[in-house]
Amino acid sequence: MLRVDVLVNNPVYLVGLMQVLSNEGIAVVSTRRSPTERVSWLADAALIDNEALGEADGLNDIAETARTTSVLVLLNSWSSLTEDYLQAGAVGVIHKHQPSESLVAALRNVTAGTRVLPEGHATKPPAERHDLLTLNLSAREEQVLSQISQGLTHGQIATRLGISPHTVDTYVKRIRAKLGVGNKAELTRVALLNRLAKSAA
Repeated sequence: MLRVDVLVNNPVYLVGLMQVLSNEGIAVVSTRRSPTERVSWLADAALIDNEALGEADGLNDIAETARTTSVLVLLNSWSSLTEDYLQAGAVGVIHKHQPSESLVAALRNVTAGTRVLPEGHATKPPAERHDLLTLNLSAREEQVLSQISQGLTHGQIATRLGISPHTVDTYVKRIRAKLGVGNKAELTRVALLNRLAKSAA
């Protein structure tokens, strides 16, 4: 089951959104009205209404959330900040008034590490990342990425780190979202690049 943390400051929209997600079997594990409230550690993704972000710190709020989970930003209307949201760490951006099926599909895509863009928005593909040491991976995500670079399976990683395979899967989803990679082959390649970069540092 997909678990979502929701940051929306419009109570009417929030009620409708929660109904849509519930109908699709998506669990809302936390609702927030301010970015200063802590994101639920149970969430596979965070759904953030850009109108709930502070004008000054909005990008920082997205970057902070993206350190722990995949982020999908909801736009009320077209925004020139779309690219900025993506650069800050959001995996996807979608218009708030898209059909519910589009929103649900977007949520599933961002948790799988696939970038989602609003209709009509063109963006440059993410550049090849050689600065992997500067990415906002948590210490545990760095550990998991290191184990992946050694060719270990999720089960082997779980045993080595003393965590459950499900927890490894969650870390891998978050790593893929942050690195913008879509499949295991790409993730393994990035993990190896990161290992080489660290050994050369």
